[in-house]
Amino acid sequence: MKTPDPTIIELHMNEWEEILQHVRTGPLSEAEREKLRGLGESYIHLLRLLEDKRTTIDHLRRLLFGSGSEKTREVLKDQGQGASSTTPDGDKPPKNADLEKEPTTPPKGHGRNGADDYEGAERVPVSHTSLRSGDPCPECKKGTVYEQAEPGVLVRITGQAPLQAKVYELQKLRCHLCGKVFTATPPEGVGDEKYDATAASMVALLKYGTGLPFNRLEGLQGNLGIPLPASTQWDVVQAAAGTVEPVYDELIRQAAQGEVLHNDDTTVRILEFMSKTRRGEGKRARQEALAEDGAEESAEKNASQRSGLFTSGIVSTTEGCRIALFFSGRQHAGENLATVLARRAADLTPPIQMCDALSRNVPAAFKTILANCLAHGRRQFVDVAERFPEECRYVLEALGEVYRNDAIAHERNLSAEERLALHQAESGPVMEELRTWCTRQFEERLVKPNSALGQAISYLLNHWEKLTLFLREPGAPLDNNIAERALKKAILHRKNALFYRTLNGAHVGDIFMSLIHTCQLNDVDPFDCLTELQRHAAKLAARPENWMPWNYRESLAAIRGR
Repeated sequence: MKTPDPTIIELHMNEWEEILQHVRTGPLSEAEREKLRGLGESYIHLLRLLEDKRTTIDHLRRLLFGSGSEKTREVLKDQGQGASSTTPDGDKPPKNADLEKEPTTPPKGHGRNGADDYEGAERVPVSHTSLRSGDPCPECKKGTVYEQAEPGVLVRITGQAPLQAKVYELQKLRCHLCGKVFTATPPEGVGDEKYDATAASMVALLKYGTGLPFNRLEGLQGNLGIPLPASTQWDVVQAAAGTVEPVYDELIRQAAQGEVLHNDDTTVRILEFMSKTRRGEGKRARQEALAEDGAEESAEKNASQRSGLFTSGIVSTTEGCRIALFFSGRQHAGENLATVLARRAADLTPPIQMCDALSRNVPAAFKTILANCLAHGRRQFVDVAERFPEECRYVLEALGEVYRNDAIAHERNLSAEERLALHQAESGPVMEELRTWCTRQFEERLVKPNSALGQAISYLLNHWEKLTLFLREPGAPLDNNIAERALKKAILHRKNALFYRTLNGAHVGDIFMSLIHTCQLNDVDPFDCLTELQRHAAKLAARPENWMPWNYRESLAAIRGR
């Protein structure tokens, strides 16, 4: 007979201390005995799960810690917290505390795509076989039929290999007398190159846009009867990267002129550097640098002597466009941002920089208006919500109201100045109350500064000015989520392909990731963009500013209109 799973019992540390005290001093209550029994059953159940080879880490995490969502309603639901009418101090909750109510019904049409959603589909008009507009009605014999504005639609989806091949069998004729051979001319548009521009675009999208490694694509293509070796794929994308690199360089130049720049980084594996590190060369170089200058800054000044490897993501907002840039190597996010800002026009004012509170994200040689990520501050409370549910509920709902105001500004398409005025009027009082509440927790000794909750509160107070820049500077964002989403491209590649072999391979990946994600940020088809850039390589090299993801179609129209 299978033993039922134990019931999850919430046992906070203060309750556990009380039970231990009662064990030492006197008899336990029925409720305390029940909790100890549940604790024992949970321990036995956990051991059984660990013995089961089918148990996954994700299963254990969900069992022990609940949902991984950081949404307020999910965090509080995991802790059994419903809507409360007061804060932990007896105050009224924020006026928008119910802003994250769960919808009662899913959105209309959720999970379905209409015919208009298939923008890349081939459109095939089908005429009626027996009727034309103006013909008499075959049903009533009296009226006249006419064509309706909206046709009937039938969507037909077919499958095919990611890369297809055509074999042109050119007829050969040979003179039996002189031996001259005459070969048929290939169809128009079919050149001598074996791999078309579309092939390079598709391989780059699969590899650097969706994280599909070369060897997996090789296996898939081989199974479908169109072989494409991994080494050949690399040759194709490397050649294409050299063709489109002027656009990548122009993206860096234009990103440097941005009004708001987000930056962050993640780790990367580059075997060319990792082998040197394993031999101890990176460590020795760092030790020598520290001995020479006598300070840690010496290693930061010379990235080539650093053992860490990073992929930095930078997202710049300029003139209504968003530009994503990726840089992989020894340099961290602040140094890569400095490389970009070195190309900023001298007459421009310092840009707003959004990042987390790590000092390495700040460019040392360039002045920026620094803002810190409010989502990072919020996450500090999400992580301790299980232990301090009431206090965290107040903080999460207060920050939820700020995000709601920002969503309203976005929905109304407010200008930067109008958005600032909205936040000052609506979010300013909420943040001031939150700051007062945070300060009171320490002043009245309601929270220990070295506790988990105390550290979360200290993070807010220590970085308050940078976390609330959106209340003082027009256009300052609330968080760095856009940079973190951009880095998911690099993380997906690292998860699937594991590593780059050389720094040149990493640079090729940076070029394609930058172009692909910039296209996606600006609602541009990355496959079409990469293909057209390769097909017009000469014009692109001469004037790369005319071949950006947001204006290359205009350049194409000008060429075709001649």
